[in-house]
Amino acid sequence: MVLAVENIDVEHDGRTILRDISLTLKPGTVTAVLGANGAGKSELVKALAGILPITHGTYELDGQSLRDAPAQVIRQRGVAAVPEGHRVFTALSVDDNLRAAGSLLSDDLESILNDTYAIFPELAERKKQLAGTMSGGQQQMLALGHAMMSKPNYMLIDEMSLGLAPLIVKRLIGFVDRLKDRGIGVLLIEQFAELALKKAEHALVLRNGKLTYSGDAKNLLDDPGLLDRAYFGVLNID
Repeated sequence: MVLAVENIDVEHDGRTILRDISLTLKPGTVTAVLGANGAGKSELVKALAGILPITHGTYELDGQSLRDAPAQVIRQRGVAAVPEGHRVFTALSVDDNLRAAGSLLSDDLESILNDTYAIFPELAERKKQLAGTMSGGQQQMLALGHAMMSKPNYMLIDEMSLGLAPLIVKRLIGFVDRLKDRGIGVLLIEQFAELALKKAEHALVLRNGKLTYSGDAKNLLDDPGLLDRAYFGVLNID
């Protein structure tokens, strides 16, 4: 089951903000998405999650189109997004947050809930705590738990470590390893480029809504100058 995006354009407020973007995400692999602020990274996640419209190109999961599918349908098909900003239901408890996120699982709800708590024991210790009273790191774990409750085959994670302490970042990066071990494909937007590249097999660099690099993550790790050139606009580096 492969997630394939080919030559897509994406619009927001009537303006094209991503042009001619292609990527392939395979089970159990990580693709890192890098770029300066305003490059279009978050917009790519929103488009693949069904929040922003794709106006050109193809977006398929295992050969079936997701291009015009509503966000809920995309999630049901196994593509779960974790938007930037620790987005949780702040007025609900941790347990109610996760149950709400897994409301479509019916018979599987309890087993997936237990599995999510096993991944994040910090959440299991706070089942009755209101999400809005937790730390930023704990809320990010809960946001990731939301995505796990949909039994995803692919996870789109936007700025997982933004604003978090280094110890929490290390903890969350370990979660990416667990996703890979489970065969879940990950699209990872991460402010710490080196950290993301060390976890990724493939990397994309965006600048002004266009790809300036699509290739092996290791190439960018081994050649910092290549990453600099991609950030500053050398197009179509492979």
